[in-house]
Amino acid sequence: MTIMTKEMSAIPTWTLKLGLTLAMLPELEQLLGDEAIEQKTADNILTLWIDKHQLIPALSLLKSIPEPFNFLFDLYAVDERLRLDKALLPAKDFTLVYQVLSIARNQDIRLKVALEDNEHQASITSIWPSANWYEREAWDLFGIVFDAHPNLCRILLPPTFQGHPLRKEFPCRATEAEPFTLDDDKLAREQDALRFNPKEWGMDESSADNDYLFLNLGPNHPSVHGVFRIALQLDGEQIINSVPDIGYHHRGAEKIAERQTWHGFIPYTDRIDYLGGVMNNFPYILAIEQLADIRVSARVECIRVMLAECFRILSHMLFFGTFAQDVGQLSPIFYLFIDREKLFSIIEAITGARMHPSWFRIGGVAQDLPQGWHIMMQEFVDYFPAKLDEYEVMVMQNSILKNRAVGIGKYDTQQALEWNISGVGIRATGLEWDLRKSRPYSGYENYQFDIPIAHNGDAYDRCQLRVDEMRQSIKIIQQCIDHMPQGNYKADHPLTTPPRSDRSKQDIDTLIQHFMNVSWGGVMPKGESSFAVEATKGINAYTLISDGTSSSYRTRIRTPSFPHLQMIPTMAKGLMVADLIVILASIDFVMADVDR
Repeated sequence: MTIMTKEMSAIPTWTLKLGLTLAMLPELEQLLGDEAIEQKTADNILTLWIDKHQLIPALSLLKSIPEPFNFLFDLYAVDERLRLDKALLPAKDFTLVYQVLSIARNQDIRLKVALEDNEHQASITSIWPSANWYEREAWDLFGIVFDAHPNLCRILLPPTFQGHPLRKEFPCRATEAEPFTLDDDKLAREQDALRFNPKEWGMDESSADNDYLFLNLGPNHPSVHGVFRIALQLDGEQIINSVPDIGYHHRGAEKIAERQTWHGFIPYTDRIDYLGGVMNNFPYILAIEQLADIRVSARVECIRVMLAECFRILSHMLFFGTFAQDVGQLSPIFYLFIDREKLFSIIEAITGARMHPSWFRIGGVAQDLPQGWHIMMQEFVDYFPAKLDEYEVMVMQNSILKNRAVGIGKYDTQQALEWNISGVGIRATGLEWDLRKSRPYSGYENYQFDIPIAHNGDAYDRCQLRVDEMRQSIKIIQQCIDHMPQGNYKADHPLTTPPRSDRSKQDIDTLIQHFMNVSWGGVMPKGESSFAVEATKGINAYTLISDGTSSSYRTRIRTPSFPHLQMIPTMAKGLMVADLIVILASIDFVMADVDR
């Protein structure tokens, strides 16, 4: 059985990833038989609805076949109860979505399991240890219980929180809920919930045979970015166990997306990886354009690439300076902040804002490049490489930093795949996997640049690769300066919001389109669309579900930092507290990227 509507069938060929059919996986086809139901989606990912009892066998098979699907790309839930196009799907009350990736095949598979309310699902943590946090998140936000999960408890919300926020009956705004009160009894319960019990954290208690120290690192500590806590079990200075505790920065971006228009949610994306700027707009905008069959000009593609690479440099510069600072060097961060200001000035001249310009638009960008943009950009491109050489000698050749970082937080490619590590984290193990090359988007296939890799997989290599990536970004920006195409900065499509001002002031049809889209928001076609980009910290992806209204029915934000922090206990075990600081610095995480 194939589910396809008229709206879903309009898939532009330029957005297709490498196609995959069930017939191309005979082992999976034989396992599922005739019970699997295929759903057509705008992203052309093979999407199969399967029985809940087939999930574990299917995932185990996919992970074991030649060229396996051994990367758990994402795991999330959908509350289907209010969906307007639910009759087109074999959905029940809730859907669990498992998207797995084969790097060897460069292909994805999305498996869906339909569940009734209060129905349980078996945990897949025995297949992928990284599923631990994803399943806890689905329980926390939807109330879905995973049998045999090692520690099914709250992850983004406090243990005393009542309800599951991503269920449709949960209010979007605080004004829709009862006023907050805190009487003495409730205060006592909240205080008691903060009591630290090592057993609840999976740690051994001190006894006559040992004298463990339990230490809170964070959430108020510079090296954990102020809103991240790690509970440490120490034997002297040696780390016996470390348990990350997240959720201190949780703002409910996926919930907010349900009440914003498609265009109105763009500013919220900037605040996910708040150091990535327009890089956050990129996957969201591309997913919408894929869903609505909106094609942009070559000029728009080039502008987007140039601005995205500028923010890659800005993010890596901050990482480079803070990494050196965490290891003990103070000078580099001041030099790099001076250079960040130079680049921010250019960003401000082009977009009108600095860190969070919210400048990408559905179907284009907010406005065309200003006069003289190429002069400012060329000055920075000519200036920065020599300064980067100085900083590299200052930091990477420093003997103290080498002693602190080489061999610390080391893992191999197989471990990286088990824990869903992407970006620099997996390229440091020798795997050349970068979506700009493997799945080019926005014209990246037209640029000449290299993908730096290393082989030790340690903190030092992760830092070195970001330095090398800044040089490659400069090469890409130079090509944008030299070969910026002519053309419109906004597509002439009724769902681009808002349309170009010169058209809306002269054309009554476009003025009506502008009025409707700004007042109520554009209505996107029914369907599902997912798009992933190579962001500053790894793979960032948006999965959007539209049931034919002016807002997203479900917005799933797959961020790289969320799985990266899961690996901290593996990386830190047996090391010293000082080594943990180096590991944390080398991950380059942002807590808004983790908590969303």
